[in-house]
Amino acid sequence: MSEETIFAKILTGEIPSTKVYSDDEFYAFRDVNPAAPTHVLVIPRKPIARVTDATEEDAALLGRLILVANKIARQEGLDKQGFRYVINCGEWGGQTVLHLHLHILGGRPMAWPPG
Repeated sequence: MSEETIFAKILTGEIPSTKVYSDDEFYAFRDVNPAAPTHVLVIPRKPIARVTDATEEDAALLGRLILVANKIARQEGLDKQGFRYVINCGEWGGQTVLHLHLHILGGRPMAWPPG
């Protein structure tokens, strides 16, 4: 990724966020414009623009992304009644920040189809 995204600025602390989880590979924070009572974004520290830009060398990182999201969902108490993971890809997919991120949405019933 050539241009610095808002998420890169959140990772450096240049833009404040409400931290939910942090480790050497991932950072998770509350969405400033939540679409559900619980809305957490999980981002890898490695800058990958879109999920489709991930390579074979990112396979383990993508697997750990889900494991970290599972940990956060349990921590937030979402595992009891259910929740949703969302990864948007590209403009038509609803991706507004070109840094791979996983949304954890919960705290209310989710409708289908989603959009």
